[in-house]
Amino acid sequence: MKTNLSSKIKLEYIPKRYYDPKGEVELATLTQKEKVYTKIFETAGEGSDYLAQSIIKYINKSIETKGKCNIALGSSPSLDSTYAALIRYNEEGQVDFSNVTVFSLCEFFPLTKTGPSTLRRLKEVFLDHVDCKPENIKTFDLDVSKEDIYGCCKAYEEEIRNCGGLDLTVCAIGEAGSLAFNGPGTPEAKMCRLVLLNDEMRHNITSEYHTDEVPHTAVSLGLANILESQHVLTCAWGENKARIVQQTVEDIPSPTVPASCLQGHSHSVVVVDLPAAELITRISQPWKVTSCEWTDKLIRRAIVWLCEITNKPILKLTDKDYNEAGLGELLALYDSAYNVNIKIFNDLQHTITGWPGGKPNADDTYRPERAFPYPKRVLIFSPHPDDDVISMGGTLKRLVDQGHDVSVAYQTSGNIAVGDEDMMRYVMLMDSIAERFAIDTPEFAKISKEIHEFIKNKKNGETDTEDVRFLKTKIRQGEARIACQYVGVKPENVHFLNLPFYETGTIKKGDLTEKDIKIVRDLITSIKPHEIFVAGDLADPHGTHKVCTDAVFAAIDDVKDDDWMKDCRIWMYRGAWAEWEIDHIQMAVPISPEELRVKRNSILKHQSQMENAPFLGNDDRLFWQRAEDRNRATARLYHALGFPSYEAIEAFVEYHPIRDEE
Repeated sequence: MKTNLSSKIKLEYIPKRYYDPKGEVELATLTQKEKVYTKIFETAGEGSDYLAQSIIKYINKSIETKGKCNIALGSSPSLDSTYAALIRYNEEGQVDFSNVTVFSLCEFFPLTKTGPSTLRRLKEVFLDHVDCKPENIKTFDLDVSKEDIYGCCKAYEEEIRNCGGLDLTVCAIGEAGSLAFNGPGTPEAKMCRLVLLNDEMRHNITSEYHTDEVPHTAVSLGLANILESQHVLTCAWGENKARIVQQTVEDIPSPTVPASCLQGHSHSVVVVDLPAAELITRISQPWKVTSCEWTDKLIRRAIVWLCEITNKPILKLTDKDYNEAGLGELLALYDSAYNVNIKIFNDLQHTITGWPGGKPNADDTYRPERAFPYPKRVLIFSPHPDDDVISMGGTLKRLVDQGHDVSVAYQTSGNIAVGDEDMMRYVMLMDSIAERFAIDTPEFAKISKEIHEFIKNKKNGETDTEDVRFLKTKIRQGEARIACQYVGVKPENVHFLNLPFYETGTIKKGDLTEKDIKIVRDLITSIKPHEIFVAGDLADPHGTHKVCTDAVFAAIDDVKDDDWMKDCRIWMYRGAWAEWEIDHIQMAVPISPEELRVKRNSILKHQSQMENAPFLGNDDRLFWQRAEDRNRATARLYHALGFPSYEAIEAFVEYHPIRDEE
């Protein structure tokens, strides 16, 4: 059972030598723009294991040298896999924590018994499972008033100094470049202090600790304290960290990106996975630092970049433009700018199609989707009950209108995203019609009363009752059915999978298991589709999209050698959180103004996910606004490259099942 195949998506475009060079000379060449030593791994799992082994190396070396080791540890969920690896290595006898003193990097203030605690979390996921002595676990003495916090911070710094200083600091890089609770604007010289948690930090803490009881302040070691550590290990995983990683590693150090201060530390290491590294120069624009392996995708990326910096469409680029931008290699390979321009223009032109299911009785030589069979059986997987219309609503409508047999599978109930007020509107409606429709039974009255009482007395972070979750699930299913009906999907083709990993009743979800994968696999094999559409939106900050994508890919992996699968293509869509980069796009479906209005209306059918939706993230726009803005931006980019001016474009990338030899 392969449950992390989504991590392989970008490998088709990135030669291994760019992120795992062989030899010091090639490493120095590729990393010439990087000001912090950066290790890039294919997956977060591999990066986490490297972090764990590095921590073990520093611990063993310090204990061998002076008989002890002092470590400051962060409690970010990004470090959970590293801590899990350390627990395993401790059980195997590869590392001994009995002579390790652990200092908490930061803690919430005021600290309450029911509120979040970084040390409490650190113990739960790590310290309680290894042989670290309780007396060697240090944290802030926060049993003080706010007026006495300064003294508390100085005492904590003094305790660290009395222990011999920090040998190692381990923490994750936040989305805004924070280290511990040192957010944007923190000067490098700042020491341990009371900090105000900004809105983004508090939003992330709500998700990480599964609670709404988040203080507005915390106590944190400062950047200066972190930089005093002998060694610093930091990590970042996922596409949503890509921009901040690039700024941390390559840009001029600035208080607006606190992690960039690591550039001044001689023994700091930043560990990232490929999605988080995608904007680092050796990954995003390798022609700036080395002689490239010029694949078609990389050439397309380079030309699109050249068009952007010259403000020219593709067919107006000249030999001079190529040479001045350092792309002379392409001229040598293709003899002239004209030849490269025509190649890439045709390449991009062939991605554009108004027939996402293939155009019957047409020459499909240069079309992204084949003409036959027609009509096709199309299966669209949607992680939540609205991702289908948010991300590919225009294409969905096209597929239906062009005669294909379209099925939609909603992988999770999405019930935790229904607000209590939205649910109670339906409860009160049922209360008001109970007598007229003869459902005013004692059983109904009892359930209704229990729901009213629960919502009235519900505490922050409290798990919904089974009946409340049931109602919220039905609300989302009803909205999804109406949206599908609006765009023309047949009622019998709407499937609600309710994958078990999601049904915990809390923000924290379970692990993907064979039970989840079997549900997906059974649906796929019952339909035997000619086209599968699946979410490739891995920047989802809550992680559900990635798990759902992995469930589909794992199911596909199980049936990839079946005869019918040889006639099936798999397309990945985005839209809720990000859009595909143009150099990756393999199918671009133009959307007319009328179709864009239909798409907006289909999104609006999901009424519970409008203004009151709890998981809009840090983007203030509603989902229909994000979708339209991204679709229009893709159309503008195509137009800037020299193509017709479309109202909007939805973009797709083809997924090829991973073969064992790969």
